[in-house]
Amino acid sequence: MLKGYRLRNYNFKLVILVVVACIFGTVVINSADSSYTVKQIIGLVGCLIVMAAVSLFDYHVLCKFWIVIYILNLIMLLGLIPFGKTVNNAKRWYGIGDSMTIQPSEFSKILMIICLAVLLTKVKEKLNTWKNLLLVAVFCAVPLYIIYKQPDLSTTIDLFLILLAMIFVAGLSYKLIGIAILILIPLSSLFFWYIQQPDQSLLTEYQQGRILAFRYPQEYELTTGYQQSNSVMAIGSGMLNGKGMNSDSLATVKDANLISEQQTDFIFSVVGEELGFIGCVFIIAIILLIVLQCIRIARKAEDTEGMLIAAGVAILICFQTFINIGVATQILPNTGLPLPFVSYGLSSLLASCAGIGLVLNVGLHKKKY
Repeated sequence: MLKGYRLRNYNFKLVILVVVACIFGTVVINSADSSYTVKQIIGLVGCLIVMAAVSLFDYHVLCKFWIVIYILNLIMLLGLIPFGKTVNNAKRWYGIGDSMTIQPSEFSKILMIICLAVLLTKVKEKLNTWKNLLLVAVFCAVPLYIIYKQPDLSTTIDLFLILLAMIFVAGLSYKLIGIAILILIPLSSLFFWYIQQPDQSLLTEYQQGRILAFRYPQEYELTTGYQQSNSVMAIGSGMLNGKGMNSDSLATVKDANLISEQQTDFIFSVVGEELGFIGCVFIIAIILLIVLQCIRIARKAEDTEGMLIAAGVAILICFQTFINIGVATQILPNTGLPLPFVSYGLSSLLASCAGIGLVLNVGLHKKKY
């Protein structure tokens, strides 16, 4: 171990939980589409190595260079404008070769958690002044706007919720929260009314279609809401025990190709259909335990920066899991967010593992009583 680290402080429970979730995800991906299995296994090995390496790299060093990290994050996102690969009218990926892509917004989540943790630590004592709240808001708004313009509304909302929750954890006044709620409720109502208008200009056509499909599911069941309807049908058909992995005796949604790219955003429908309610509860329980371990480490962190980093990663995993499963079960509008550690997508997996590596390193710097 590196100087100052003790093996007994290394959270092997968290490592085991992450490995179990990743192996479970690989098995489900193989069932959804076996052509992705080899790439997922190779990527998984690399991601676990990155997680181990990051866990032994002092997070205090990263925190010292938070401005540099913030600037590099903006450069990485802005670089998509001239160099990004366009898929379905969106520039969210850098292309590497013919078949490999990297999605910078996934890494931006981890980088922004680090940067915001440092900024919130610096302004913590006077966080609830309008000057500092405006500073934090502008700091967060720049990368959020760039991601929104890719366009990538789902990642924008996800990252916004993560950063907002971190500000709350840092000590945001309940009085200000109450004022914000009183303002946001009517604004949200106005927003949802406006985006349903034919001539609205805030959202792209496909983004508007997804929200309308959620609002009026029966009208869009065969068009925009097609994937979600089939996902709910798949999950329900699995009942308690599921139809079994790669079942040849029972017809599945996968066999009929009713959900495109099922190994990514709708991986939970594969879990529900083939492993049933038991499989769904298992993976939710594993991810919940991962989140709880991150929170446990956050509570024992030696400083505010470490606490906010660990809390930020816990929030990321928690929110993204909720949104992914909410979409698969049609309780939320359709968005393109992967299920952490389970969905296919090496950018998401690498970012999640790097985030866990940071949490493990925070755990190695326990608070001294």
